[in-house]
Amino acid sequence: MITLKDIAKELGISISTVSKALNNSYEISQATINKVQKLAKEYNYKPNKAALSLKKSKTKTIGVIIPDILNHFFAKSLHGIEKEASKLGYSIITCISNELYQSEKKNIELLANGSVDGYIISVAAETQKKHEVEHFKSVLRQQLPIVMFDRMIEDVSCDKVIIDDFGAAYKATNQLLKEGRKKIVLLSTLKGLNVGKLRTEGYLKAIEENKVYKENPIVVNINTAIDLEEQVSKVFKEYKDLDGILAIDNTLGVIAINKAKHFDYKLPKDISIIGFSDYNVLPFCNPKLSTVTQHSEEIGENAVRMIIDRIEKKASVQKITKVIKTSIELRETTKNI
Repeated sequence: MITLKDIAKELGISISTVSKALNNSYEISQATINKVQKLAKEYNYKPNKAALSLKKSKTKTIGVIIPDILNHFFAKSLHGIEKEASKLGYSIITCISNELYQSEKKNIELLANGSVDGYIISVAAETQKKHEVEHFKSVLRQQLPIVMFDRMIEDVSCDKVIIDDFGAAYKATNQLLKEGRKKIVLLSTLKGLNVGKLRTEGYLKAIEENKVYKENPIVVNINTAIDLEEQVSKVFKEYKDLDGILAIDNTLGVIAINKAKHFDYKLPKDISIIGFSDYNVLPFCNPKLSTVTQHSEEIGENAVRMIIDRIEKKASVQKITKVIKTSIELRETTKNI
């Protein structure tokens, strides 16, 4: 592999001159810049990334920690992160917390040895429920930036990328109310997480504001450690006259469709169902599920741009929370109103 020293020797100039010419320094004449860059191109010269990072104290690498690689939302977000980072000349190192605080903490410690210039993190469920923040604050004290996405902790002073969880659930519930649904159940596996709390509040607000709706709100928290289908079946058995479901995670909407059909509901004549999900569930739904689409790749791309702005000192001192707009895609499990 050709080095700066080889180019300098062949052209009879100093290594410093070669380095400055490759970086288009104003100190070097245009003729010398052209000559150096021409030779570098001929020899397919590539800068030594490790050496550059030592000199500049930058690795051009971002640490990414997500709770669950099997969750489609996080997989799509990670795809957006990797694609945008590569486009902007950065690499990523990905770690999985598996929703555990200690695993998340160990991942941060593993990457805190100079391997990365900053972190993009979606907080583990256990971390949120325990409200553990010291490992994040330790990173920030080391002058390493953090961008949290989707799952975040309010009192950690860092940039954040989220969707309007409250507004999305509020709009989805109003869609069901507009259809004339009289008994709407909210299904959630997200109890204890900020996103679950906000979506539940959006549902409750829409119900509270509607003067025609007579039923009390029904929030059913589903335990992911127990058979999901059996728990959704119990909902249909307990609330025999339910006619609307808002499922605020990736899978419950699909399960609700299957159980509604099992209990002889006609969709959307007898019941309407809206889920929170991306397009991955649609091939497995009959009828096709109406969803709040979270635009997960866009969330990942924005997180990358924000962290790079912090790394390269382009961002303002003030921390930013960027809210990505959601959309409601009405398909075959809701009325066309």
